[in-house]
Amino acid sequence: MSEIPVASGASTILELKGASKMYSESPFAGLRKTDLKISKGKVTVVAGESGSGKSTLLKLLAGYMRPDDGRVLIYDEDIIPEENPLIPGHKLVKTVSQDFNLNVYAKVYDNIASLLPNTDIKAKKQKTFELMEFLKIDHLAEKRAVDLSGGEQQRVAIARAIIKDPEVLLLDEPFSQVDAILKTELRADIRRMARYLGITIVLVSHDPLDCLSMADELIILRNGAIVERGDPQQLYRQPHDIYTAKLLANSNVLTSAEALTLGIVSEMSHVLLYPEHIQADESAAATAYKVKEVFFKGFYQELIISTPVGDLVMVSSGSGLSKGGYVTLAFTSYIPLEMSSSAIVDANK
Repeated sequence: MSEIPVASGASTILELKGASKMYSESPFAGLRKTDLKISKGKVTVVAGESGSGKSTLLKLLAGYMRPDDGRVLIYDEDIIPEENPLIPGHKLVKTVSQDFNLNVYAKVYDNIASLLPNTDIKAKKQKTFELMEFLKIDHLAEKRAVDLSGGEQQRVAIARAIIKDPEVLLLDEPFSQVDAILKTELRADIRRMARYLGITIVLVSHDPLDCLSMADELIILRNGAIVERGDPQQLYRQPHDIYTAKLLANSNVLTSAEALTLGIVSEMSHVLLYPEHIQADESAAATAYKVKEVFFKGFYQELIISTPVGDLVMVSSGSGLSKGGYVTLAFTSYIPLEMSSSAIVDANK
């Protein structure tokens, strides 16, 4: 397997060299033979459906388990030395799991400060409060962890993980217990940690918005193997695999024959239509298609349009379209897809 290159100009902190870990063959569970470099100081997001190997990859990067084959390196040294350490995991790498691992009946301050030595109490207190302020939880210092919301507990867990200045922070589904408003703030704070504290962050997520808005680099996993890797905007605009397109958005994927039925001509095997590629106008023409469902999303609507080739999902910034009505469709752009190549086409040209 060819190596997936690191971003230009970036140094490597974590690396997998032909590393694999298999739990079962049929159905496959684990991580297939993988070459991968993680860039220092970047936010790397690993995305994939359930069972794709995300958690296995995270555990290998943390040093919680040995690969069956290959090596996992940190600064070109094995993350698990030949002599088994008494405590699993590498000292430069910390993980925040979905259960947070807090002392729920202890105060927030004590949950964080207890990880520091008592050799300098003043410095210990100062560092703890500086970190709590950075993560916007200093006002919670005297509260018990059990009395916090899921989002607040998440921030305390992150503070515990980075209080001893690790170089790598691994986050397992960090937004699973956070509501929409706090999720936006937490995304911004995680990026601040990478930028201002110099921490390399690797997080796994199944949420496309987390992937696209958070990542400096995005890794797409399927069935234990890397499908694609690169800049999130590039992967969204020019995916090389149908799986990537469907994972990152509510995509419409048609065969070239189906696309031709709608007036789209493509020499490639499939056509990708993102919801924003479709425009609709009310019409009673014979070629009009029925609006099957309308979902109010605030400043836009999501619509399901019934067509001869199946339902298409589109978005509309207006509010004039209603369920049961008929519309004509126009396609502003589309992405012809083969398994190994794609190119965006402006349908108006």
